[in-house]
Amino acid sequence: MKHICIIMAVYNGAAYLAEQIDSILQNTYQNFTLHIFDDNSRDDSWDIIEQYMQSYPHKIIGHHHTENHGVIRNFLEGCQMVSADYYMFCDQDDIWMKDKISHTVAHMESLEQTMPGQPIVVFGDACVVDQNLEQLAPSFQRQSGYHTDALDLAHLLMENKLIGCTILFNHALQQKITTCPPQIRMHDWWIALIGASFGCVSFLDEPLLLYRQHGNNVVGNISQTSYIRDRISNLRKQRQVLYRTCEQASAFLQIYGDQLEPAKKELVNQFATIPQTNWFTKRYRILHYHFLKSGFIRNLGVLLII
Repeated sequence: MKHICIIMAVYNGAAYLAEQIDSILQNTYQNFTLHIFDDNSRDDSWDIIEQYMQSYPHKIIGHHHTENHGVIRNFLEGCQMVSADYYMFCDQDDIWMKDKISHTVAHMESLEQTMPGQPIVVFGDACVVDQNLEQLAPSFQRQSGYHTDALDLAHLLMENKLIGCTILFNHALQQKITTCPPQIRMHDWWIALIGASFGCVSFLDEPLLLYRQHGNNVVGNISQTSYIRDRISNLRKQRQVLYRTCEQASAFLQIYGDQLEPAKKELVNQFATIPQTNWFTKRYRILHYHFLKSGFIRNLGVLLII
């Protein structure tokens, strides 16, 4: 049975932390170690973590930062500090389904049979709930309108479809995480780019957790309608966000360029340098290389603001 390191990032998460930890402990797959990285919380989070460490000394390991690292560094640097067959990320306020780990591991093992030794990341869906666990939407992916069948590098350079708290990746991918540049948009997006560049990204079409939405979420659920309304309200801001995505690709190219096969290296370069091109070339590259988002409306928006 493969051993899993679960990386939980915590910052002022006392309100829901115990519920989340309990749901992990109740999973049917038990060969895991839960590493909890507390990012210098100001509430009772560390006290709760210490209590669980005392109750489960061989299962739960706490790491307490004396200064704030931020969510991206907390996850990526956290997984660099541990070693296992597989790795999972975990938020502080969700509820994991009892079979979350076992189903994700089974999907990963089937992929590894056909792609031995290659970096692989698996991600799943989530049931969106409110702070009281009342259902808001049965599927995060469908509510968001993401095309989970478009997981090649070109599409993932433009759009992140992965929910970080649903992912599992193997040791081959973990070995590729060597640094954490400031241009990274989100930790799960960076993992997706590594997987798509050197192995594969695969979607497990089932809800793996209750994805809790409340006022303190760093990144929460947003419907496709809300997404469009937000983008239209501030086109200049959205252009800046898009250019930050190109900066992420530029950082990725700087770190991994020498390891990429020529065609993928050129693909990343074509995306990273979009902001430096003229009006026509920007739109040509997006369409020619399939740097596309999910759905006609999103792509129309990209072509208008780029």
